[in-house]
Amino acid sequence: MAFFFCVFLGVSIGIGLIIAFARYGKIRSTRRTDLARTIAAFARLTVQDSRKILPRQFYPPWVVFSQRQKLISSQIQLGWLNVQLEKIWPSVDEAASELIRASVEPILEQYTPAILSSMKFDKLTLGTVAPQFTGISVVECESGADGITMEMDMQWDGNPNIVLNINTKLGVSLPVQVKDIGFTGVFRLIFKPLVAQFPCFGAVAYSLREKRDLDFTLKVIGGDLSSIPGVSDAIEETIRNAVEDSITWPVRNIVPILPGDYSDLELKPVGTLDVKLVQAKELTNKDIIGKSDPFAVLFIRPLPDKTKRSKTIDNQLNPIWNENFEFIVEDVSTQYLTIKVFDDEGVQGAELIGCAQLALKELEPGKVKEVWLKLVKDLLVQRDNKYRGQVQLELLYNPYGTDSTFKNPFDADFSLTSLEKALKSPNSETEALAPEKAGQKKREVIVRGVLSVMVISGENLPPVDFNGKADPFVVLTMKKSETKSKTRVANETLNPVWNQTFDFVVEDALHEMLIIEVWDHDTFRKEKIGRIVMTLTRVLLEGEFQDNFTIDGAKSGKLHLHLKWSPQLVFRDRDTK
Repeated sequence: MAFFFCVFLGVSIGIGLIIAFARYGKIRSTRRTDLARTIAAFARLTVQDSRKILPRQFYPPWVVFSQRQKLISSQIQLGWLNVQLEKIWPSVDEAASELIRASVEPILEQYTPAILSSMKFDKLTLGTVAPQFTGISVVECESGADGITMEMDMQWDGNPNIVLNINTKLGVSLPVQVKDIGFTGVFRLIFKPLVAQFPCFGAVAYSLREKRDLDFTLKVIGGDLSSIPGVSDAIEETIRNAVEDSITWPVRNIVPILPGDYSDLELKPVGTLDVKLVQAKELTNKDIIGKSDPFAVLFIRPLPDKTKRSKTIDNQLNPIWNENFEFIVEDVSTQYLTIKVFDDEGVQGAELIGCAQLALKELEPGKVKEVWLKLVKDLLVQRDNKYRGQVQLELLYNPYGTDSTFKNPFDADFSLTSLEKALKSPNSETEALAPEKAGQKKREVIVRGVLSVMVISGENLPPVDFNGKADPFVVLTMKKSETKSKTRVANETLNPVWNQTFDFVVEDALHEMLIIEVWDHDTFRKEKIGRIVMTLTRVLLEGEFQDNFTIDGAKSGKLHLHLKWSPQLVFRDRDTK
């Protein structure tokens, strides 16, 4: 009896242990699953989410501050820096005032508008209010490890004493006070090169890396500036241009600390950007009667001598410009191409339709890129839901001094547009490019040849007749030469087939455009369905291609086209003086 009791007890304990072990294993597995889910949830946690969970005093520094402020361990340390700046501000004011006067005054003279004869500083002090630093970060040095680059967020609501002595062409002298200055931006400091001698770097280069806001007011001492029309706007524009040209990145102002050659820190052109302004479509109409008269302004740096303007296209919301411009690039990693489209109002001034930007770092050197840029009201506003139209550009970035690993399609002997450069013979030697000297003779390339266009078919054209069909035909026009051809009419169809080929003799393919219009033919009238506008860039680069093209201005529809180019290059010398 005792034996069976012991066996029963042993079996019971064994079964109990097995059940307990199984349940424990299940609980442990569940805990591990829950822990993994919790870790995954924390990985997706944002700073805003964490602020809903933890009181601010329990934040570690890397949570409290943004990426730019990670170098500062706490607001106390950043406050300490601002306190020290306030203590030394009187000395900084004295030194900086003289530096600003010496560097900015020549630039003011350079950008003095036609209505004024001269602009000089009468008084210049930065006042008693020191700027406040709101963030500091160390970024990767632009030239490797031989330096340290620091960026500092700064805010300044100052009380400077700045008086400009302005003389107008009318013989009137105006003492104009610049007051109520409000500024926020990011300054960049480059300490380079690093040396084994105190203070461990040879020079400091400083620049305004990002200008977020700059506000100020102008007041004539003892008078009213508004009494002289146009003077206030001219002075304000001159001041902003001077700031842009004297201190805004990529301009670098160098302060030597130790004797040495620091020319590598100076601003130097690194390449050129060729821009073909092709067209715009669906622009917002700014006129009450008729349509807008659009023109475009393009720049990389918003300075008068570095800004390009297109011609004005009257009474048109879908303008075709087909103009070429060239810009100097000084820092491809940070600079942008900006385009602003205006409605020309004549003597009343221009009204902004919209603007757009393209980062130059998005361009592949030596390769033509076609882009459509959507216009917005303000480049600083992240969201703009209103549709204002689009602008088409073709761009090519041409860097100077490319090394042997880059197949450079350009040649220093030629002055070429973006397309001309891309068409350069692949047998030409790969050589470094340098900025051209004044008075040097260049060679222009005139690309002549025959363009063959085969209009194959149309697809899903919109119905325009009462029977739900259309009688489409196509008109092809070379814009510059105004040569035209047209297909036969395809009766009662939305999917016409033509298979007709047209040859055009093109005298200047680099600046020519092909305009293809689709029309509906009726006995008493003709109705335009839509159009396709294209440069000859693609066919010149590829030689031959076949593709479907969406018809602009139509509710639906595509054209199936085949294009072929037979080239003839003509070289012509010209003087650049």
